[in-house]
Amino acid sequence: MNPTWQQHLINSGAVIDNHRVMHFGNPEKEIESLQTATVIVDLSDLGLIQFAGEDSQSFLQGQLTNDIRQVAPGKSQYSGYCSPKGRMLANFLLWQGDGGYMMQLPAELRESIQKRLTMYVLRSKVKVSDVSDEFVRLGVGGSKAAEILSKYYGEVPQTNHEIKCLGEDTVIMLPKDRFEIITSPARAPDVWNTLCEDCVPAGSQAWEWMDIHAGIPRITSKTQEQFVPQMVNYEVLGGVNFQKGCYPGQEIVARTQYLGKLKRRMFLAHLASGTPLAGDDLYSRDMEGQATGMIVNAHPSPEGGYDVLAVIQISSAEGEPIHLKAMDGPTLELMPLPYQI
Repeated sequence: MNPTWQQHLINSGAVIDNHRVMHFGNPEKEIESLQTATVIVDLSDLGLIQFAGEDSQSFLQGQLTNDIRQVAPGKSQYSGYCSPKGRMLANFLLWQGDGGYMMQLPAELRESIQKRLTMYVLRSKVKVSDVSDEFVRLGVGGSKAAEILSKYYGEVPQTNHEIKCLGEDTVIMLPKDRFEIITSPARAPDVWNTLCEDCVPAGSQAWEWMDIHAGIPRITSKTQEQFVPQMVNYEVLGGVNFQKGCYPGQEIVARTQYLGKLKRRMFLAHLASGTPLAGDDLYSRDMEGQATGMIVNAHPSPEGGYDVLAVIQISSAEGEPIHLKAMDGPTLELMPLPYQI
């Protein structure tokens, strides 16, 4: 987190732990506000890697699950990075900016993913850099997000993944009434203070809860190499392109799509009790002691309990109670996703 920006957040009442805004003094109230208010969130818990140089596009095209040629000045995309076995090492948001491609992913994975990708640059004219502290990224989400941002900027993107450069800032529209603002550390305090007139400041987990309800997974260290992209609905979200060329794990990802039968999918669910964590196993009677799935992401719900994204055996999800951690554990209540799987 940029030190100057961090001090501004502290002066604004933020409680920060390891460069992550936990809350602004009343976490329970912040969770409740997710139901009715438009919130503003600092996104410093997401790392930012820049790929610059004339070979950047071709390099990324050979490494990632999506068609990087479709990333344009006015369009972002979701993409992923897989092991040779087709299992996801990370997923992220990509866009063009500041003379290169920007890859935004959980900060806990930034260093390892950057190091791994740098190993494959070889003689390509690509510079891979950590630029996490060079930009401030803010999330604004809620039913009035577009209205509030229009009041400040005069116009905003109208479709998911559309990007607009508005003065010195970049604004990206994301699923479920959300926008990301990319600005400079020097401008960020003014943007923050002005938007806080209409938005409720919230900790970074508020954005994670919004991701959960948008059905967008966040691969973390607890779930790396656990899923092929389709298990977390990534092809439905537009994060996989099946017409592009090769990338690590491409053959397995393509075979899963065209020749295999996908046995597990990601579902949205609620837990009235228990404390789920990413990587926790799930169980159902029909699997005879074997895990039927895994928690991908979890966050306290404004209605109490937790809301989660969970990869579950499709046959189990269609008819069996799904339990957290053990057969006598809390039962998941499945909820509809905002898209069809």
